[in-house]
Amino acid sequence: MSRSLRRGTLAATAVVFSIAALSACGAGNDAQTLQIKPDNAAATKGEIKIQNALVITQGEKEKKGPAVVSATLFNSGTKPQTLDAVTLAGGKGGKVVLKSAEGAGKITVPAGGSVVIGGKGNASAVIEGGRTAVEDGNVQEVVFQLSSAGAVPLGAFVVPATGMFADFGPSAAPGTGATPSGAPTPSPGSTSGTPSGSSSQSTGH
Repeated sequence: MSRSLRRGTLAATAVVFSIAALSACGAGNDAQTLQIKPDNAAATKGEIKIQNALVITQGEKEKKGPAVVSATLFNSGTKPQTLDAVTLAGGKGGKVVLKSAEGAGKITVPAGGSVVIGGKGNASAVIEGGRTAVEDGNVQEVVFQLSSAGAVPLGAFVVPATGMFADFGPSAAPGTGATPSGAPTPSPGSTSGTPSGSSSQSTGH
């Protein structure tokens, strides 16, 4: 299969997966009952579970600017953990700048709760290198560094900020041209506020 065709297939798969997950939201929040599992990148290490991870670039193909990482982090433990860093594996450039929902301080994943990265009013992870660091249609290995769990790597689809991803793209991140709203927004492709197959937890907000 050619490289360009492979990229197109990955991008189409990401969109189809996310549409399926969002359709589950419309039918109800009990994804387990619907037998819907998270379709975007997910990984678990220790008490930390990461779901619906995506790298979202600028909506216009030729537009320069930062990209962002979007994901939901769950903490099943009894102590909070902080997200100390997000890096792009594989020798990719591009510094990732983290900001909490309040715009200052570290991003905390509360004990027995979760935190959303991406979208207005949420914490953000901005890739300063933008399109020089990532390319639409690829799968980019992203490493989340947690204070207790350590490094949690996973492969995230790289998609442009169009359609259902528009509200989670670079323009929604604080300091990139958008004014955050006061209410948190679920990450794209998420089926509920709890990990698939897990009991409901307090978000700590």
